[in-house]
Amino acid sequence: MTLTTPALLFPAISLLLLAYTNRFLTLAQLIRKLADEERNQHQEANATQILLLRKRISLTKRMQLAGVMSFLLCTLSMFALFLSLELLGVVLFGTSLVLLSISLIYSLWEIQISTNALNVQLQDIEELRASDSRQAKEKRGDHDPAE
Repeated sequence: MTLTTPALLFPAISLLLLAYTNRFLTLAQLIRKLADEERNQHQEANATQILLLRKRISLTKRMQLAGVMSFLLCTLSMFALFLSLELLGVVLFGTSLVLLSISLIYSLWEIQISTNALNVQLQDIEELRASDSRQAKEKRGDHDPAE
């Protein structure tokens, strides 16, 4: 293995960490917005959102940790190869790849939870629209016999 092999991962890992940081910032923004809403009016959907946000924060922390450790071990692998410590460089690079894979698995998990959180929001919106529609019909005096 040459020094260039682990060096190929540098741009990928850097971009991955940037994407993870953006996801974290988005989560922080959502939590702040939800906290403001909770102060103004307690909504049932907020309780579900809070649970999902806690899981997402935990997963984001884990994926960032695994990504940073992958980057660090990739760097150490390059340093070991630079010092002609071939076996150590290969072991560090292999471990770096494993950590990168773990980071990506956490990312997939977080994306799944994020999608579920969006579905909770959509369901809440649909329920509000249905409720508003029923109230509007009641005001007009329209009554559907099926209701």
